Amino acid sequence: MNRPLKRVLGRRELIDFPAFALGGVEAKVDTGAYTSAIHCTDIHVETDAKQRPVLVVHLLDPGHADADGRLMAFTDFALRDIRSSNGEVQERYVIRAVVRLYGQDFEAEFSLSDRSDMKYPVLLGRSLLRQGRFVVDVAKRNLSYKALARAAARRARP
Repeated sequence: MNRPLKRVLGRRELIDFPAFALGGVEAKVDTGAYTSAIHCTDIHVETDAKQRPVLVVHLLDPGHADADGRLMAFTDFALRDIRSSNGEVQERYVIRAVVRLYGQDFEAEFSLSDRSDMKYPVLLGRSLLRQGRFVVDVAKRNLSYKALARAAARRARP
């Protein structure tokens, strides 16, 4: 039986969020986390004109490179208990977002939290790593972007 080829990610990766028009966002690959996370501030629920709940956040703040703190609204969201890195269970909003790695799009759940005290605004957890059949080489960095750059250079050669 042939298994699909596993792709390697480094301990840190540059990722794209095509639906948010964000590229080159630094992400920490964390095999200890189940759910991925993205930095947001001013997270709150409003109601729209039809009295439906809308989750409003400032996605990534200008304190992180490659981020602009833009205001985003989501109508499809959930409130879940998420265990933080220190073992505490916190109630967090969760959205589904598409992340691009190796030029391929993967939809994953992202918990929304204030990660301003963290070095990296995005954390990639096991649920995303499994669906992409990724393995992690902690001695490497930015393998997805480097692979795309090599492929583009090969295509540009005469």
